[in-house]
Amino acid sequence: MAMAKVDKWNASLYDNKHAFVSKYGETLIGLLAPADGEKILDLGCGTGDLTNQLSERGALVTGVDQSANMVDQAQRKYPHLQFEMMDGAELTYQEEFDAVFSNAALHWMKTPEPVLSGIYRALKPGGRFVAEFGGQNNVAIVTNELQAQFEKRSIDFSARFPWYFPSIGDYTGKMEEAGFFVTFAEHIDRPTLLEGEEGLRNWLVMFAASFFEGIAEEQKREIVKEVEQNLRPTLYQETGWVADYKRIRVSGIKR
Repeated sequence: MAMAKVDKWNASLYDNKHAFVSKYGETLIGLLAPADGEKILDLGCGTGDLTNQLSERGALVTGVDQSANMVDQAQRKYPHLQFEMMDGAELTYQEEFDAVFSNAALHWMKTPEPVLSGIYRALKPGGRFVAEFGGQNNVAIVTNELQAQFEKRSIDFSARFPWYFPSIGDYTGKMEEAGFFVTFAEHIDRPTLLEGEEGLRNWLVMFAASFFEGIAEEQKREIVKEVEQNLRPTLYQETGWVADYKRIRVSGIKR
């Protein structure tokens, strides 16, 4: 029997300290341009803020996320909407949706081929796929410093890396292999303000937890402290910590 996956997502920390994830996703809704009455799948919905915004535009939205903590929080916040817990690589829908929308989630799905195949199957013929996620060199300044700290302590870094950050060429090629006609793609710099003096530390706790699995708490604190000290000259500005986000935006049509 397969072991259940441990849910590492802290939904309250996500809402309280990382609301920028949904805020930046609002402009992605403009690229999607949802129409009244359309059926839309929000893939990697988190705590449901953008799912709700899509609903307010008149769409009939289903939000899915792999994290039970996120889905439970979304259902509490928006009890009138439909949310399901589902792995993005194991979507079960068959030609049910006019559009699939995904913000800041696909880089967590390290095997993109089954994800894209599931999105393609979920769409009706002519349906569209619109997404934004971490692209090549996303948070490279942060992860390079983390890697240096790990290597200094002879801790394996690469096996702990939790993300898939492709180039445009890589990802759009995979979209085409899945059957999509790619209509738009861009790779953009997105310097992202992290809230508060402990913004970088909170970001590491929220999004980089897998790097610290199995590491003693005292050593974890030591690593985080050195990362903060070494990155302060580069990433700390008058307004606070600014992470070096690089984002990919894509849209495609099911042929």
